[in-house]
Amino acid sequence: MRFQTRLFIGGEFVDSAERGRIEVLNPHDNSTLAEVAEARPADIDKAVAAATDAFPAWRDTAAADRGRLLLRLADAIEANFEELAQIESLDTGHPIRDTRMLDVPRTAATFRYFGGIADKFHGSVIPVEKGFLNYVTREPVGVVGQIVPWNFPLMFTSWKMGPALAAGNCVVMKPAELTPLSSLRIAELMREVGFPPGVANIVPGYGNVAGQYLAEHPGVQKIAFTGSTATGRRIVQASAGNLKRVQLELGGKGANIVFDDADLKAAIGGGAFAIFHNQGQACIAGSRLLLHERIAEQFLDGFLKLAGSIRLGNPLDPATEMGPLTSMQHRERVLNYCKIAREQGGEILLGGEPPADRELAKGCYLLPTVVRAKPADRVCQEEVFGPFVTVTTFNDEDEVIAIANGTDYGLGAGFWTRDIKRAHRVARRLVSGMVWINCYKRVNPGSPFGGVRGSGYGRDMGFDAMTEYTTAKSVWVNVDAGIPPYYAR
Repeated sequence: MRFQTRLFIGGEFVDSAERGRIEVLNPHDNSTLAEVAEARPADIDKAVAAATDAFPAWRDTAAADRGRLLLRLADAIEANFEELAQIESLDTGHPIRDTRMLDVPRTAATFRYFGGIADKFHGSVIPVEKGFLNYVTREPVGVVGQIVPWNFPLMFTSWKMGPALAAGNCVVMKPAELTPLSSLRIAELMREVGFPPGVANIVPGYGNVAGQYLAEHPGVQKIAFTGSTATGRRIVQASAGNLKRVQLELGGKGANIVFDDADLKAAIGGGAFAIFHNQGQACIAGSRLLLHERIAEQFLDGFLKLAGSIRLGNPLDPATEMGPLTSMQHRERVLNYCKIAREQGGEILLGGEPPADRELAKGCYLLPTVVRAKPADRVCQEEVFGPFVTVTTFNDEDEVIAIANGTDYGLGAGFWTRDIKRAHRVARRLVSGMVWINCYKRVNPGSPFGGVRGSGYGRDMGFDAMTEYTTAKSVWVNVDAGIPPYYAR
């Protein structure tokens, strides 16, 4: 398969100024997929300059015309559906059935959503005193820096670029060094469908070099970042130079609560999807199972059987249900949490090690892992970001709410119950940007996505995202109030 390997700056694919290269590996067997140009400060400067030059014309382009280009991009993604699915599976380890069913369709849907609302996002008129007209316009921020993580690179490219471009901003986006290939393919499609040069620039590079420089850059008016909470804090510090706006979608430690009146079959299947989809490499993963003590053993019996039956294998095999983690370094991090769990008295009920299959030994594979642990244990407090779920029991609603809210995070949480009153009551009490009732990890381009506390601030998707990428301008017009009496002569 052919991969684009150069930086996309000013509408052209170019080599990096210092000719640096990034080796991109296939996590299935750690073979080399490609060597991609590495963006460094000189390349970021060039990309920001291209975006700055393009901004006035793009800002003044009719919103409907910006929307049409996004709609054409959505069509192009669908026309190249299978190629994009295979690129994403090769680069990330996502099973091909997931990239076909979720990643590529969601990417197209997101660009289509923002293409559709580009000319429907409007300002307002404020009722003020007689003689004056006050209206508020929403104006694009300017040049936006965006840093996309390695777990869902294709999808997050659309989540970040869709609203920014629809609102009239120009973008410099840095994909993760581990997984830049699908974002660069999107750049090719953007050029094919006619996006003006410089409106979108894609510059793969290392976070501590290109990402840091982009966050510090005085020519960037906003930085949008998805990734770890620790890196998010550094992004905030780096942004202080020109007080640029910051939007952060950070880590999570999602509580997935199963009450004693839940539909256990649905909760078991939903709980497995919540943690094992994409090998648990999701900020919204349901990584803490909180089980009512009356149904805990019955739930665990079914859950462990289901988790133990998940088919690991080559991501390109349609029968594969769980692929490898995205890198060996990350697998070692997750395995270290298995060690930490044992040291703190946790009981590993399933997994906790790589699979024995010799064919998978070269890759970044890890068995689905289930650990019985206490709420205060590190594995219940820190984001593991793998196919690793903790199990804790509770006795009543107040206790489980305290446990669920008892971490530094607040991104996503879910619970299972047949009691409609409890459903609304618990949803209100959970400290979380998103709550799922009798489901988990549901997302939609029209629904705001983001968290509170250590999970960041700001929202991707929906009208909220358009607000994130615009600023309010209040305009006052003296219609017929005459000269202010305190200056009349």
